[in-house]
Amino acid sequence: MAEEAEQAFIKTFLSTLSAQRVIYKDDYQQSPANSLKKVPVLPIAVPPPPKRAPAPASVAGSSTSVAAPTLALTFKSLKPPVSFQLSVDPTDTIASIKSQLATLPKAPPADAQRFLLKGKALADNKLLKEYYLKDNDTVTVSVKPGTVWDPTKPTATTSSPSPIPTPPQPEQNMTDEILVSPTPQHGQKRGHQRIPSVVLSPSPSGEKVAEKDILLTLDNTNPANVSVESLSSYGVTVAQPAFWKRLYDFLKSEFHSPTDALQAWEDYFCASKGSLTANQIAKIRDTVGIVGMAGT
Repeated sequence: MAEEAEQAFIKTFLSTLSAQRVIYKDDYQQSPANSLKKVPVLPIAVPPPPKRAPAPASVAGSSTSVAAPTLALTFKSLKPPVSFQLSVDPTDTIASIKSQLATLPKAPPADAQRFLLKGKALADNKLLKEYYLKDNDTVTVSVKPGTVWDPTKPTATTSSPSPIPTPPQPEQNMTDEILVSPTPQHGQKRGHQRIPSVVLSPSPSGEKVAEKDILLTLDNTNPANVSVESLSSYGVTVAQPAFWKRLYDFLKSEFHSPTDALQAWEDYFCASKGSLTANQIAKIRDTVGIVGMAGT
């Protein structure tokens, strides 16, 4: 039993030691015997990179670039049965080939063409060489739905339609009841204009009444003529911090409890805040010595 107890103690002690964190000093250095050994590098001479061969001198009058060979393609339509022969470059886009095909007689317009190769539509923004076409290959041509194309009919020249004469408009009666202001021309700035006047129609009693124009004015272009209302004596008195100081002293003399006097002063002050600015409110509270909620 004693040996088993010692073995259990040793296991517990070793597990406790292994769980402890090992802390090294700042100047700790590992012994060279425990460090990894460097792999010896053999000094092998590296051969120099090969030199680039000079480009052959170009012959005068000859171009160094070789032009891509053109492809002779057959564009065939099943409905209606018609075919076209066209020589194109592999670097041409499908959209440019459609424009070239549209220049041939009896060919459909470029915006109505659809090219099909083995049942797959060719995209307009791709090059012809991306579809791996060879010389003398056949490309199926179809027109988009809703396009009428008949190669058997001769091409009709479109003539510009003659302008349709507009009938003369009758003159408007200048004695209308409501006069409408003219519409501003294109390019002119539309600002504040005079509101059209309203002419009153004569009364049905038959008596002749003098017509008077009623002018409706929405804004005043001359702000100098606007009369500014002077402040009333209430606003001037309420804006003075000394008034609120005297009021607070009066309320403290009337109420036996300071809390009631403060409550009465706050009620009257909150009711008068609509006539005061934030700067005036701060000055009044600083003079009286009463601070409200959040400094208001």
